[in-house]
Amino acid sequence: MEPQPKQQSVIENIEIDLLLEAIYRRWGYDFRSYARASMVRRIGQFMSATGFTQASAIIPQIIHDKALFSKLVGYFSVSVTEMFRDPFVYRELREKVIPLLRTWPHIKIWHAGCATGEEVYSLAILLKEEGIYHRATIYATDFNEEVLDKAREGVYAAGTMQEATRNYQQSGGKTSFAEYYHVRYDAACMDDSLRKNIVFGGHNLASDSVFAETHLVFCRNVMIYFNRELQNRAIGLFSESLVHGGFLCLGAKEDLRFTAAEKQYTIVDEKARIYRKSGNGIMDVDG
Repeated sequence: MEPQPKQQSVIENIEIDLLLEAIYRRWGYDFRSYARASMVRRIGQFMSATGFTQASAIIPQIIHDKALFSKLVGYFSVSVTEMFRDPFVYRELREKVIPLLRTWPHIKIWHAGCATGEEVYSLAILLKEEGIYHRATIYATDFNEEVLDKAREGVYAAGTMQEATRNYQQSGGKTSFAEYYHVRYDAACMDDSLRKNIVFGGHNLASDSVFAETHLVFCRNVMIYFNRELQNRAIGLFSESLVHGGFLCLGAKEDLRFTAAEKQYTIVDEKARIYRKSGNGIMDVDG
């Protein structure tokens, strides 16, 4: 007897719960608090690509086969990004945040969820043009080692540079964007001078702790894939990392309203989702 639609939905949810629990217990990657609709969609895409018909059937293989696990994680990773994405954000950073960052002798920036790195290099360019990159360190993190490797390489499709140039110009760029990369065949390689103050590393916002004291946290369009509990945890990590007076920059569809950290921040620019830490308390990142 075939399960009824409602019963089938319950079964599928159980299977997904068990799969996410197995991933966490075997590999230490915690996706249990990611937005359910997003996880269902991404697991479905993985199943379609690999021939699995049930989420539960993935479990016995995923706990033994690291290559299959890495392939699945690739579907969970948020890798949609581009150079100077939302140029007005970088313009606001240039005009409202950089002048205050200058007041610190050394500037530490945490770029959480950096994906393939385009926005990391965008930040490096911004800091370089404002004359403070030489005394800055950018910690660029992501849970997906595969995309981190791409970010470290800093090599992108040459065809994306036209859009990148437009974004750069709209962000208030001060020179020719072509000065920051060179083309080999059909690939654009970011200039080595941009890479020297970037530290790439693995970090999972769902399970890892704070690792540095920072002056700017840049995390855009990552938390839209989290449920409310995990959003509060991530913001708690950012708040614990930021020095008093430090800045937080979120994505266009993310904000601090209705979060546990809301009272700790003042708004620098609402449209660009830039906030400044003004409270003295430290949140509990686990709750």
